[in-house]
Amino acid sequence: MSCNACMVQDLRFEVKADGEQNCRMLSSVIEHLERKGVLVEANSDRFVLKEDGMRDFLDFCWDHMEAECVSFRLADAAWHPISEAAEILDSQWIDEVIANGLVTCHAQPILNRDEEVFAYEMLARFYREDGSVILPGEIFGAARKRGRLYALDRLCRMTAVRFASFIDKKAFINFIPTSIYSPEFCLKSTVQLANRLGVDPNRLVFEVVETDKVEDTDHLKRILAYYREKGFRYALDDVGAGFSTVELLSELQPHYMKLDMKYVQGVSTNPEKQKTAEALLHQAMKMGSVPLAEGIETREDFDWLKKMGYQLFQGYLFGKPAPVKKKKAV
Repeated sequence: MSCNACMVQDLRFEVKADGEQNCRMLSSVIEHLERKGVLVEANSDRFVLKEDGMRDFLDFCWDHMEAECVSFRLADAAWHPISEAAEILDSQWIDEVIANGLVTCHAQPILNRDEEVFAYEMLARFYREDGSVILPGEIFGAARKRGRLYALDRLCRMTAVRFASFIDKKAFINFIPTSIYSPEFCLKSTVQLANRLGVDPNRLVFEVVETDKVEDTDHLKRILAYYREKGFRYALDDVGAGFSTVELLSELQPHYMKLDMKYVQGVSTNPEKQKTAEALLHQAMKMGSVPLAEGIETREDFDWLKKMGYQLFQGYLFGKPAPVKKKKAV
């Protein structure tokens, strides 16, 4: 079966039916799907179905088959109960968002110790054709269900690089390492776009997000090595949560380390949070990484972190994400 992640196309559902009753009915089901023109392929106990025939099959399955003995999968992913297929069908709207590029960027300032703007973090904002806003949690959840995480992450990265060409500071750009198959192929277009727009690689800082979900650290190291080879910088987000071991941090050698906001907010009065903040600061300085505290909302927390030696700061105290003003055409 073809990969659903790399392009926006109709999904293919591979359906497997177990149980005596289901097996007796399977040949009739396959014949019906073939007559309707939605069958892709079939064998003894399973078949592949186009997405536009899946809803009708679900209705039939609930009425006449032993639904608890029917499962499905997308591409070669894990098998799931057929009951979960409806959620994927209900998330079809995300294909429109990706295909039509319905995303823009807001920028949040990152300040230095003198409270001067050092960089901006580029934050994706999504919307539907009718202009209504889609929350990030909603759209990334839908992308995971439909196997569109690569396509969505690529759209966000490319959009962020375009908007980075409108500012004259460094730009922190989020990316999800678990969505990337091979850095040489998946990130090539990002590098080419930066070159075409004349954006100095040194101005782009690719920020690893969802650090707590990274299990294949060798794969992550290959991705970061590719960015380093191309002249870009990279940062680790939410340090203190996802990347908690000194050994792993030493292997990754990030240019920037961001202290998770849950350790930042209230740090001026919380001894436990202070211990975590001090530990990250010590590790960052030891490795030559720049320590950055995110999520700062009070002057007290900023003053404490600044006194301790943190070099960069981000949070509502200094500014909320705001639309990027375009200075030139792309």
